[in-house]
Amino acid sequence: MSLQLLTRALSAAPESDVSRETARALGGTLLGNCAAMTLPAWPVQRIFAPIFGSTATVIEETWLSGLLPVSGRSEGIVWCRSGNLLYGVLELDEADFAGVQGCSALQAASAEAYRRIFRLLETQQLPHLWRVWNYLAAINQETDGLERYRQFNIGRQDAFLECQRGATGNVPAACALGLAGGPLSIAFMAGDQPAVPLENPRQVSAYNYPAEYGPRSPTFSRAALVYLPGQETLFISGTASIVGHQTVHPGDVVGQCRESLANVAVVVEAANRLSRALPYTLTELAYRVYVRHAADFPAVQTTLLGLIGAGAEIVYVQADICRRDLLIEIEAMASHSLVERD
Repeated sequence: MSLQLLTRALSAAPESDVSRETARALGGTLLGNCAAMTLPAWPVQRIFAPIFGSTATVIEETWLSGLLPVSGRSEGIVWCRSGNLLYGVLELDEADFAGVQGCSALQAASAEAYRRIFRLLETQQLPHLWRVWNYLAAINQETDGLERYRQFNIGRQDAFLECQRGATGNVPAACALGLAGGPLSIAFMAGDQPAVPLENPRQVSAYNYPAEYGPRSPTFSRAALVYLPGQETLFISGTASIVGHQTVHPGDVVGQCRESLANVAVVVEAANRLSRALPYTLTELAYRVYVRHAADFPAVQTTLLGLIGAGAEIVYVQADICRRDLLIEIEAMASHSLVERD
């Protein structure tokens, strides 16, 4: 069984533009002006956010599997399973979760989303959560006396603990970004084998952040190595300009871009020390880069091209980062066949 990420630039609307690889499609993502797109049969996470550096109005990312997937629905989760691999997407409207004293609607929705995910994984006997993509509206806005990202972190960790999953150590790679509006949207990949979590020695692990960053620490690892038969995949979480636990280069998007990529490079080094495959390189990774301010895109693109070259596959998206003083976030992935190393 294999796993491959196919990225295509699309024009908006016509159904024929959506990938027709139905026999092998496990799931995917539509980024950009995708409201008018006819959705394919497989689970798709929609990210309604401007994309940069492309004449296309929509970027489609599709995970292709070597086996014929089986699809299903469970408590609002649209999912596909291919052998011992599962990809799912869940959208929840916060308005359906009335906030109570000490628990905002977003916190309640976040906890319920992860409870549903864990129930599905247990039912499918694929208990290991590998990678999660989280998107929520107004991530830096303060409501109910607390920043919304911090509310999300409380709900997420509540579900991890309630479902008897650790909130430190062996936790999935993940990102959490802010959009202008829309539901709480979560896509995830899971399997029957545990991932190998990776941390960055330049950074405090996110799950050990001090209390100044919120009542609950974020529940994710900096990266993860995951395994399918004959294949190793590296998922690098959303990575920003943080050293230790502090933001560096505030107000300097070029400095933050360089620091973020330096952190990615250190995570790649950590992956290569544990990898069962050939070493990973920065130039081979498929990147998704989130830029807070549209005006910063040219500087970000120029900086990254200078650091990793014009051949890298990079999708640029406008989104808010989890801290107000962060201007950019970078995530990445790559897959290698498992071969004997020298």
